[in-house]
Amino acid sequence: MLAGEGAVAIWNDIAEAGRAEFYAWHLHEHMPERVGIPGFVRGRRYRAADEATQPEFFTLYETSSFQVIQGSDYLSRLNEPTEWTRATTAHFQTTTRSLTRVVASHGVGSGGAMLAMRFDIADDAVHDMVPRLTSALEAAARLPRISSAHLLRSDAGVSGQSTAESKDRKDLLAPARWVVLLEGCDVDAFGAALTLLQQFTELREAAVGRYLHEHTRLKTAWQAG
Repeated sequence: MLAGEGAVAIWNDIAEAGRAEFYAWHLHEHMPERVGIPGFVRGRRYRAADEATQPEFFTLYETSSFQVIQGSDYLSRLNEPTEWTRATTAHFQTTTRSLTRVVASHGVGSGGAMLAMRFDIADDAVHDMVPRLTSALEAAARLPRISSAHLLRSDAGVSGQSTAESKDRKDLLAPARWVVLLEGCDVDAFGAALTLLQQFTELREAAVGRYLHEHTRLKTAWQAG
């Protein structure tokens, strides 16, 4: 189960020249800053488990509600990036950032491996497809070595909002409109779940990545929101 009703999902590559700085910044400034925002509950970073997975990094921030992502506390951080943030994000490549509502979240907890699927659903198909997809995810969460399964829906307006942090960046791509996340004990656990989900044409055409967990950031007492 995810930790709240909102989530910020970010995919990115990093130029080799900025890799060491990215790790230092992400561990010691960016994740603590983000999870310190009131209503942000947990941040997790994953790295690609194989060469076929692109982009290399996937970061997931969970929030108590979607309203937190729309709120002034988060927006003020985006409009006041630190110098370290500006220097580090200059090395970002092929970045996708989706601010989402959690539509469904099933399972018993987080896993060491993550399968992320980015896809689209035609507006006139949402009413029919989402309940069926939600049921399929509930079944997927009960498969061996699968710990949870989630469905996220991006808000295009909020995701595409221009801020001081995003200004003039050339690495930013269009947000993913829909996201399925599967969490498991290992990357080999996802085969049966993928077979189950590929009954949906939209998911057969999805961008799929397999990731391994690198870091989790929770709130500390001085960051309590």
